[in-house]
Amino acid sequence: MKLRWNALYFFLAILLLMIEIVIALFVHDELIRPIGGDFLVVVFLYCLLQSFCEIKVLQAAVSVLLFAYFIEILQYCHFIERVGLQEVHLVRMVIGTTFSWLDIYAYTGGALFVVLCEWIFSRKLLALSRS
Repeated sequence: MKLRWNALYFFLAILLLMIEIVIALFVHDELIRPIGGDFLVVVFLYCLLQSFCEIKVLQAAVSVLLFAYFIEILQYCHFIERVGLQEVHLVRMVIGTTFSWLDIYAYTGGALFVVLCEWIFSRKLLALSRS
């Protein structure tokens, strides 16, 4: 993995971060906020990683997915309470407080979405280069 700058991925990461903030502040439902937000956070982290690192698509997607799973495991183990950070709102918001299998599915869906989008995009670029 090499460090490098990619403005397109950085732009996408900033756009996704803004969408995540809007969802966190203004959407209080049982579908978009919990599932859509978790789906998008994996896409956001992938774009953020690709903004600064030259890393293969699958390696980046799996790395982000494993990180998301790790955060969910911290929730399952009640990590925030164990270390006494339950009163810190930012920590509760970033790490979360409750384990859910739906979160695992949303994270996995986000990673699969990224890989599918990258595959489609690379196929279109290949087709354009041949014409």
